[in-house]
Amino acid sequence: MALPTPLQAFSGVPKTPVSDKQTIVDGEKMTGAQALVRSLEDLGVTDVFGIPGGAILPVYHQITDDLKFRFILMRHEQAAGHAAEGYAISTGKVGVCIVTSGPGATNVVTAIADANMDSVPMVVVTGQVGVQAIGTDAFQEADIVGMTYPVSKHSYLVTRAQDIPRVMAEAFHVASTGRPGPVVVDLTKTAQTGEMYYSWPQRMILPGYNPTTKAHGRVLSDAAKLFNQSYRPVLYVGGGAMRSGASKQVKALADLTDAPIVTTLPARGIVPDDDPKNLGMLGMHGTIAATGAVQRCDLLVAIGARFDDRVTGKLDAFAPGARVIHIDIDPAEIGKNRTPDVPIVGDVATVLEDLIPEIERAQAITPKPNRKPWWDRINGWRAKYPMTWDEPTDGSLAPQWVVKKLSELADPSTIWVTGVGQHQMWASQFIDFHGPHEWISSGGLGTMGYGLPAAIGASVGSAREFDGRKPVWLIDGDGSFQMTSEELAAAFFAHTPVKIALLNNSVYGMVRQWQTLFYDHHYSQTNLLDGEAHGAEGDAQAAAGELPLEVPDFVKLAEAYGCVAMRVFTEEEAVEAIRKANEINDRPVLIDFRVWKDAMVWPMVAAGKSNDDVAYRPGLHPLKGDTGTGPIEDDEVAAAETAAENTAENTENGEEN
Repeated sequence: MALPTPLQAFSGVPKTPVSDKQTIVDGEKMTGAQALVRSLEDLGVTDVFGIPGGAILPVYHQITDDLKFRFILMRHEQAAGHAAEGYAISTGKVGVCIVTSGPGATNVVTAIADANMDSVPMVVVTGQVGVQAIGTDAFQEADIVGMTYPVSKHSYLVTRAQDIPRVMAEAFHVASTGRPGPVVVDLTKTAQTGEMYYSWPQRMILPGYNPTTKAHGRVLSDAAKLFNQSYRPVLYVGGGAMRSGASKQVKALADLTDAPIVTTLPARGIVPDDDPKNLGMLGMHGTIAATGAVQRCDLLVAIGARFDDRVTGKLDAFAPGARVIHIDIDPAEIGKNRTPDVPIVGDVATVLEDLIPEIERAQAITPKPNRKPWWDRINGWRAKYPMTWDEPTDGSLAPQWVVKKLSELADPSTIWVTGVGQHQMWASQFIDFHGPHEWISSGGLGTMGYGLPAAIGASVGSAREFDGRKPVWLIDGDGSFQMTSEELAAAFFAHTPVKIALLNNSVYGMVRQWQTLFYDHHYSQTNLLDGEAHGAEGDAQAAAGELPLEVPDFVKLAEAYGCVAMRVFTEEEAVEAIRKANEINDRPVLIDFRVWKDAMVWPMVAAGKSNDDVAYRPGLHPLKGDTGTGPIEDDEVAAAETAAENTAENTENGEEN
């Protein structure tokens, strides 16, 4: 069994029995519940999400209107966690949620795991039964520390009131430093009701927890040498760079080295999409230019990225000819999936600040190689394989068109949030991002239902940090939306003017796409039947009473929660609805866009396949057999397109037979 890390080896539970007698008498006398609330205030917390319950009632008893933080009542504990995530990503602060024991705590585990996968700083306070009841299967008792240890950065069980201020100080420090992540504070009722003496600031006790922020040794000069020897470099930028706030440094490094930038899903927007060096997202549903550049590069610079399987495809075929520089603050990520030639442990922004002068010194001695042929090749991919889509055959809207139009008509400072599914990929592909912290989505865990609560958190964060100047648009699918649609109530009462674009195709779209491609068109349990009215004639059919009953009717559902709601079938209706939604800022707005259920996300790399097998569309594999590094020739494209047409024709004939 793996030994615990130094941090995990330490917990809030005393190693030896401790007397209940109070030995600390310096400070203001109060209960543990009061101490928790006071700690949040002294930590500078301004917004908290959650739901009350029996085992956390002493804390909620202390939450009043005259506190320094605002409390936002959600409708489900999982949603409270996702709202804290959305708040943290949009503001850069630690998100906070408070829930009760047992089912309240287990409900929030999904959000904890989600935050852990995406390195989101969050502190989750859960109620727990009294110390004497622990281990007795008491009412609403659950071992939340045991459950969350594998999916959190750290977990505490607090049994004494006097420990609360110190543990809260440590929890916020651990959540926000090093590689950010969620920290759980399981607060027994004994600790909440017990008396203690409060003082601030607190002395933290974190043996062994000393995250490395600056690079050590000769690694920076080694990295600079590799840059100067590279004819085909690529900057592979991940969510760690976004969490580090390294947007300016990534841009400066790309300009200095003339290297293209490719991003993972969480890093979308770290450099504006209109920057000529930004090739977009790579991997399973990335652009051909981004994926091709990585596959053909001779130097891959991983910056706050973890070589995730959705990025790499078949791992041993990923960037096969590249030497690797890996920069990450988490030493556990270095060499986990790909052994680097130059490993650099440290904070991304700090490392890049130090690396750039090293490269400048190296270039002063030896000019950088001619990278024009490399850019010719990349620009050839860009020109020949732009992001595009097939038009619907049933008269409904193309979901990609909807996303593109949303982006065109939105305020440039808009914060974009998504659920999980096809709509998430289309959003990442067709939104024009203008800067960092404008994209919030569940990456590593891929949590359906994430979108609406995360958008509420982002809207609260926008109101707090930006005076509401950053609108929040949620792009969601009808399947993902229904998992947390009850949070429309929270959105209304919290006065969060979230704008919701529901791409309603009446199916679990991504699962259906896989069933189409890999499971013989067997659409087992993916038809939701929640929006059968498709096509340009939808209004006329509805007027004639010919449409089947819609369950749910999303317009009526949204209106029942006090929201403005619209349903659109045509492009003209869509443009009008989007413009109307952009003008409404006093309540949530939902637009039910009726989109094509057979629309697919392209490009695509099938799971477990090499990125060289990426399909631009069915049968068209631009990277297969392509080992060149110069400009793309027209005859290469023509041959590939002919092969694609033949494949598509054979597929069509096979289906007819």
